[in-house]
Amino acid sequence: MKLGFFGVNSGVLADPDTMITVARTAEAAGWESIWTGEHVVVADPQRPPSPVSPGTHFVDQVASLAHLAAHTSTIRLCTGVVILPQRNPVVLAKELASVDVLSGGRLEAGVGVGYVPAEFDAIGVPMAERGARSDDHLDAMRAIWRGQTSFQGRFSSWEGVSALPRPVQSGGPPVLVGGASPATWRRVAHRAHGWYGWMTTPASTGSAIAKIRRAVAGVERPAELGEVRVSVTPSEPIDRDLVRRYEDLGVERLVLVRDHRDLAGAPDGRWAEAVLRFLEETPEHLGLD
Repeated sequence: MKLGFFGVNSGVLADPDTMITVARTAEAAGWESIWTGEHVVVADPQRPPSPVSPGTHFVDQVASLAHLAAHTSTIRLCTGVVILPQRNPVVLAKELASVDVLSGGRLEAGVGVGYVPAEFDAIGVPMAERGARSDDHLDAMRAIWRGQTSFQGRFSSWEGVSALPRPVQSGGPPVLVGGASPATWRRVAHRAHGWYGWMTTPASTGSAIAKIRRAVAGVERPAELGEVRVSVTPSEPIDRDLVRRYEDLGVERLVLVRDHRDLAGAPDGRWAEAVLRFLEETPEHLGLD
């Protein structure tokens, strides 16, 4: 089982020097990956369905991973997730390719469709189009990464342009799709290397894997995507038994949160010290060091 750590760019850790210390500590302790999250803007005052308090700091994911790429050498750098329909896919493809180059091919691109109306309103993207835009944007980014000089999609199109450098990883960084809807399973089957589940249990993960398998069986999945890889952030406290239960389901990676209060508010050095202890102690505690 691989271990990832979520939240390196937000809340109590959203300080440039703290982010470096966290990333280096995780790398030295044997964690396989670090993960960023995002809400480009947040509802202020907070109102459903927004999960984020207005005082929460989010350093941009692309900027954060570029920053951390310069201070690490082996740990993988993952977005968890980019809210894809809120982005320009040509610009985002360039940014992600650049992080992949700067990190020597260590990027993984987790994407999601989003669900907070206030965020879509502020960015000027119709929320009703978020699924269709996500599919179009994934296809457009892959076209840029592969060097296609023309592309015609519903929301993106170009003729006679290219973007260099291309990603170090052939065809672009691996793409993981977040979510838990029928559209998610179809998107994973058609367009993604894997699925990222947020706040899961073994039961919900087992159900999701079964639905993904049915979706894959019903389509001609591109061979370059390979077998669907599953990464999840459990909702329960992690112990060795829970690790084994997820392993038995076929989960490849657990992306852990120490305490969800870490993800809220502003940088706080006292809380960050607890995160560092968690990073140092957890692999051995779980028998994964």
